[in-house]
Amino acid sequence: MIEAAVSYAHAHQAEYLEQLLELLRIPSVSTLPAHRPDIQRAAEWLAADMQRMGLEHVQIMDTAGHPVVYADWLHAGAEAHTVLLYGHYDVQPAEPLQQWETPPFEPTIRDGKVYARGASDNKAQLFSQLKALEVMLAANGRLPINVKLLFDGEEELGSPNLPAFIAAHKEMLAADSILVSDGAMVSTTQPTIDYALRGVVSGEIRVSGPSRDLHSGSFGGSVHNPIQALAEIISKLHDEFGWVKIPGFYDRVVSMTAAERSLLRQVPYAEEQWQAETGAPKPWGEPDYTLLERMTARPTCEINGIWGGFQGEGDKTIIPAKACAKVSMRLVANQDADEIAELFTEYVTNLAPDTVHVQVIIHTGANAAVTPFDSSEIAAAMRAYKVAWGAEAVRSRAGGSLPIIATMQQELGIPFVLMPFGLDDNRHAPNEHYHLSHFARGINTAIHYYHYLTEL
Repeated sequence: MIEAAVSYAHAHQAEYLEQLLELLRIPSVSTLPAHRPDIQRAAEWLAADMQRMGLEHVQIMDTAGHPVVYADWLHAGAEAHTVLLYGHYDVQPAEPLQQWETPPFEPTIRDGKVYARGASDNKAQLFSQLKALEVMLAANGRLPINVKLLFDGEEELGSPNLPAFIAAHKEMLAADSILVSDGAMVSTTQPTIDYALRGVVSGEIRVSGPSRDLHSGSFGGSVHNPIQALAEIISKLHDEFGWVKIPGFYDRVVSMTAAERSLLRQVPYAEEQWQAETGAPKPWGEPDYTLLERMTARPTCEINGIWGGFQGEGDKTIIPAKACAKVSMRLVANQDADEIAELFTEYVTNLAPDTVHVQVIIHTGANAAVTPFDSSEIAAAMRAYKVAWGAEAVRSRAGGSLPIIATMQQELGIPFVLMPFGLDDNRHAPNEHYHLSHFARGINTAIHYYHYLTEL
């Protein structure tokens, strides 16, 4: 059965690539209201594709925000393993557009890669999983396991409306494990399975001073410049070594076990690769932890954007009325997102001088998710990667966040497998791309994984 499905996938690879390009042309940007019709169009496209390939109970289901797309196939038997496949069809904004070599929603193939917004995050990875189900149904007439599919239209927003949806549809979504293909492998020759995701809290610090922009010659020296006040607050978020100075920030952090630190040491990620990926001259951060531990297993506080005052060419000598910074904090297991948001808000509020007005706004919050790295599902995934990639997969932690996974774990009480097929791939940046060889290998990996689950 595996050989028939793999052969079918190989024979139809060009067809599947054309389908992927069609999906990539839909600018399903969830964060921008102008693209709401495109979000709906992407949901309808996926629903139609799943209906065509033989999945059942295909539905576009409303939430308080963007819709989710659901489908299932449940004929493997009551005793068979049931997988809940999660992915997201929304994408990041493409800006700054001038930095794209080709238009972000006109997918272009060059050097064995497809360039488009959403190519890696998450459409091609999601599509490899979807096509694996299609080829098994086409080649064998059935699937080896039961499967339920849940595709999210708001992941890039932090999935704010999905927790309520999951709580209301727990019976419909009941399964034995969660499967996600998102994120990045270490390299094109080194498959990686992530058993942990960091949580996240994001928000803004808004500082206002005078009621309008002021002439700096007339009022300079008498008004606390909001940009300066904001910079003074930001400078107190870390010490010189990278430790976050928010009181209580580390109180609930649980140290990694020796076994986990040993696993991370087996991941072949060197400083040279870090420099190639970042372009930064030298690593920075907590000196007691390795580079990979800082990137995946430690909590962080980052400034994501800052603005205020005059941004144009030349000079405009003003004291601006306002300044703002966007901040995000990555969380690890046992940290509570709501508590961290409160600690951050209290700390910044206490730092605020009485010469300006400071407001803290929290946008999103999600807890970290961790699953046993020695689960039978992960063992099956390692076998599948070995066949498709010809290399032993390493088990690691993901530095990023999939906000809904911790909620799924809590509500459904099941483990997850994070099976990435992409690389760094300029996700969230201009010129996002995806290796076409990974698209084919992803389908192959998924086919083997579903079959190996029958042996659990």
